[in-house]
Amino acid sequence: MDRSVFHGSRLIGPSLAGLFVGWWGAASAFFTNALSFVALIAALISLPKRPMGTPEEEQQRRSGILEGFRYVRSNRIIVSLITLIALNTIFVFPAISVMLPLYVRDILHLGAKSMGGLMAISGSGAFLGSIGLLSVARENRLKFMTGNVVAIAMGVFFMSLSQGFLLTACAMGAIAIALSMNFGLTNTIVQEQAPAHLRGRVSAVVGMSFFGLMPIAGLITPGFADLIGMRTTLTIASVIYGIAAVPVLSVAGRHVCDQPVSPAPEPEIEPVC
Repeated sequence: MDRSVFHGSRLIGPSLAGLFVGWWGAASAFFTNALSFVALIAALISLPKRPMGTPEEEQQRRSGILEGFRYVRSNRIIVSLITLIALNTIFVFPAISVMLPLYVRDILHLGAKSMGGLMAISGSGAFLGSIGLLSVARENRLKFMTGNVVAIAMGVFFMSLSQGFLLTACAMGAIAIALSMNFGLTNTIVQEQAPAHLRGRVSAVVGMSFFGLMPIAGLITPGFADLIGMRTTLTIASVIYGIAAVPVLSVAGRHVCDQPVSPAPEPEIEPVC
């Protein structure tokens, strides 16, 4: 549900931004985006204080994120999934986010409204992927994630060949659906693998492989685009991603699919007097 809300917002924001830029210039989009954070600040201020737990719970909380790192290091499945997310961050996300304005302007020779349309299509695909995630059975996770990796690699490759809006829109839509499903499945598997008292810290470590690497990837990949050209960079990124992601995913998927599902405990039935 949380991912559906997140991706659903991507349907509206980019479309409005494209219209604002076309009507009143880029400053209007930035100003409106800044105002939207007022609601977020108000929501954070309204959060109640965390209640104190038992001495054991407080001791576990004081161990911090280091305990999350230690657990992740000992779990091959989560390490593989973190590697997969890192590959997405380095080779895919710069193409559909950081470099997109230059791609639209210099490769497709289109304007702000077209870019807003592409981002809205990407948001639509991500929203559909988050909804479709609900229908993926546990035993089919490996198949879906492998197919998504292939779709992502092909999508980036077709972006490198595209000469117009339509092919780029189809490629970005496919990439968004596949990325959304793989991120959702990754989060699901991580939640299943991590023990309850470490779940938040393990999720934070996994999140760092995306949010922590994104600024670095946003510098490296566009830097290569300046040196060898954007089309060549996208082609190389798609090939490296496909070659690297499939073996990484096979390691994680094999262990995930082989693990038995722990049955839920049956509720105790109190005798009726």
